[in-house]
Amino acid sequence: MTQQVSGSPFLKPFFLKTPVRVVSPLQQRRHTLPASEFRNLTPQDAISVFEIEREAFVSVSGECPLTLDEVLNFLGQCPELSLGWFEEGQLVAFIIGSGWDKERLSQEAMTQHVPDTPTVHIHVLSVHRHCRQQGKGSILLWRYLQYLRCIPGLRRALLICEDFLVPFYLKAGFKEKGSSAISVSSMHFQEMEYTLGGQAYARRNSGC
Repeated sequence: MTQQVSGSPFLKPFFLKTPVRVVSPLQQRRHTLPASEFRNLTPQDAISVFEIEREAFVSVSGECPLTLDEVLNFLGQCPELSLGWFEEGQLVAFIIGSGWDKERLSQEAMTQHVPDTPTVHIHVLSVHRHCRQQGKGSILLWRYLQYLRCIPGLRRALLICEDFLVPFYLKAGFKEKGSSAISVSSMHFQEMEYTLGGQAYARRNSGC
């Protein structure tokens, strides 16, 4: 049988093939959920988002990229610039973005959404602690960037990251723009840019 994986208006549904087998009544409810689903986040997902973010970042840097109020704000204002990966109904990884209207990111970009702009500011990419070291961050980032290519008017994505993450984003196709003017506590960042021009790559389940 096949299980449909739903998406946003820009993310076409696709199907995951699973072997046909007899399911006991106790397992039926569990298997009514999609095995794997990518969709835009909503304010109802905010608590799950913040719990994953807090565990991932506070233990390393002592700071969360977004507070719970900021998560709620962005998911209310621009849910179309977010993407969550769900497995059997549980959030396992996510990205949250917002619109920005200047060449470089500034401190104001950390809390503002500017609508109808060609630039997306990627605030945070995070993976649940039980799902790390499986390549999920790279997969989700790839899907998110291809999804952004499908949104008319978007031309680029910007983000800031610590030095040790620069190779990860370079491998994903980002380019370095230099040191960021943004600082959080004693942390300093590099600014990265990804060009969204052209068509999304032709690949099965790309979402376009």
